[in-house]
Amino acid sequence: MSSTTSKTSAPSKVFAIVDCNNFYASCERLFAPHLIGKPIAVLSNNDGCVIARSNEAKALGVTMGMVYFKARRFLEQQGVTVFSSNYALYGDLSQRVMDVLSQFTPTMEVYSIDEAFLDLSGFEHRGLSEYAQEIRQTVEQWTGIPVSIGIGSTKTLAKVANRACKKSPELNGVMDLSSHPDIESVLSKVELGDVWGVGRRLNRRLREEGLNTALDLSRMDTHDIRRRYNVVLARTVDELKGISCLDLETIVPDRQQVLCSRSFGVRVTEEKDMRKALGNFASRAAEKLRKQNLLANALNVHISTSPFDGSPNYHNSVTMKLPFSTDDTQVLSGYAQTLLSEIYREGLSYQRGGVLLMDLEPYRNAQYEIFENKIRSERSDKLMKTLDVVNQQMGRGTLRLGREGFEKDGWRMRQKLKSPSYTTQADELMRIQ
Repeated sequence: MSSTTSKTSAPSKVFAIVDCNNFYASCERLFAPHLIGKPIAVLSNNDGCVIARSNEAKALGVTMGMVYFKARRFLEQQGVTVFSSNYALYGDLSQRVMDVLSQFTPTMEVYSIDEAFLDLSGFEHRGLSEYAQEIRQTVEQWTGIPVSIGIGSTKTLAKVANRACKKSPELNGVMDLSSHPDIESVLSKVELGDVWGVGRRLNRRLREEGLNTALDLSRMDTHDIRRRYNVVLARTVDELKGISCLDLETIVPDRQQVLCSRSFGVRVTEEKDMRKALGNFASRAAEKLRKQNLLANALNVHISTSPFDGSPNYHNSVTMKLPFSTDDTQVLSGYAQTLLSEIYREGLSYQRGGVLLMDLEPYRNAQYEIFENKIRSERSDKLMKTLDVVNQQMGRGTLRLGREGFEKDGWRMRQKLKSPSYTTQADELMRIQ
């Protein structure tokens, strides 16, 4: 019997991974209940390709990355309802789910927009499966979003349990591997490529050695794996053996960069339109900075044409060190306009542009060299706070710089199939007749 099955007593650590089921599709269904049980697909930026599918769409053969303009007729024939990405809606509902989850444990790691790890150590007396069912039911009742929960003595085993319960409807959305009588039988049914941390290239190499399942990997010698591969895969092997190597990351590290970059809805051929676009990108990037209490010390602007539409291939970027750290939309947008003048070339058809904020530092670390800088910063803080409060209450873009342009500008992303921002835009609230 391997080390994965030899433990009968309760583990010292218990992790749960809560994963929202088909999250983007579930968000769309929340305000369109007539689509429950119907196939749904969600598209990427500019309505380019499929990035999310409901189970019903998967069953019809709708694949990730399917190019929309090529598959449009097929999707219509199959009765698939297609949505443009609505990140404002998804982000807000994600935060609501995380707020609910935080009430069930003192220690939690938000892993992605639709996943969170919970530390359930000490809750064994509640019955872990029963407690997880309570979590599931509360999340769905309070937010409308269905979730699946996998439990294990390591984060990797919790991931395995989560995947397994999604494939087994009889488990009712919860699987507990922390006290499972035969973990090996579960691991034997998990494809190697489905193991958390095993990427495509690594999967190919391991298969060449005859390893095909999570069970095969768990039986490998950890020291040998570290020597021949890397320490990351060695940790995965240990985690599959039930040895916890990955703790919850409860403190989110400060970001090193903030990027706002988009493909344009139509090709940009006029400098004035490019300036509007970059003004908009700088504003969004500055908003992200302020949400995270960060300041930028450097700014990069980049623009590019498409290599596929027959126009001259041109891409260029320029970076500058800012004279002072800032999160001020006016300042960042102004410098972005200055940098654009250095790289913009007339007569080209541009496909993409972006603003990258770099050399970030926490707001609390800001240094003021002279008295005037502090006065300027305090005025900026008050103005930016007003800007954010108005846009939060009345909808993004309600208050903005003139150089950002208007919603009807053609360069903006194609989102012809976007649902309303039901929870974040006052003028898009659902109306009950």
